[in-house]
Amino acid sequence: MDILETHAYHRRQRRNKSCALFLSLLPFFLSAALYFYLWTPDSPPSIMSAGVKSAPVLLLAAAVLSWNGGQSVLGVVGGLVFSAVGDCCLVWPELFLHGMGAFAVAHLLYSVSFLSSRYTKNSSSCWSRFLYLILFMVGGGYYTYLFSFLQKDPNSEVLTPAVGVYFVLITLMGVLAVRTGNIPTLLGSLSFMVSDVTLSLQVFKVVEPMQHGTTVVMVTYYLAQFLIAVGDMQAVEDTDDFSKWKRS
Repeated sequence: MDILETHAYHRRQRRNKSCALFLSLLPFFLSAALYFYLWTPDSPPSIMSAGVKSAPVLLLAAAVLSWNGGQSVLGVVGGLVFSAVGDCCLVWPELFLHGMGAFAVAHLLYSVSFLSSRYTKNSSSCWSRFLYLILFMVGGGYYTYLFSFLQKDPNSEVLTPAVGVYFVLITLMGVLAVRTGNIPTLLGSLSFMVSDVTLSLQVFKVVEPMQHGTTVVMVTYYLAQFLIAVGDMQAVEDTDDFSKWKRS
């Protein structure tokens, strides 16, 4: 096989993989579109609302599992499943702490996944260290700013430390996402932070209810989960390609 044939073969392989990836993610796109079409946030809490809200993330978990096999069960797949549990809990305001706990576990599982050998490590560059510093400063600074609002909550004795632990875990996830050097993973983690900050500003009454606040929260949230899932699929694919290159 000459160079031109080899190049054409690899190009066909990449095109086939891209088509397969799109088809595996199509159920996520359709279910997310259904969520925004039905737009259930203002309706009374119900099993149907919880199902419609959590369906896109569960379908993402299924796509990652089918693409990566069992490699991501205790990582991104597990994180997506716990995120879906959190989605269901947050439909009912009285289950807010349970939902936050589920998302905290999801961030922990994402962090474990980002530490795995599937992801390349990019911890030594100057821009990486700069981003680490920025994330820690922003995370710590925002929690400090939020502290006085948390103290006003009737359940502040539990809520204040719980939110603190949550911010530590999501900041850690962001730092480890930078460390991977995987662009979709990094952008997904940052988008998750934007979603959570927007949600906390409204839940803890830092700002007046925003007209399109819920839309911003959910768009950035689904985008974050999508990018983290794609990043994990990409990481496994890159590892497989490297293994094939070593054997050849």
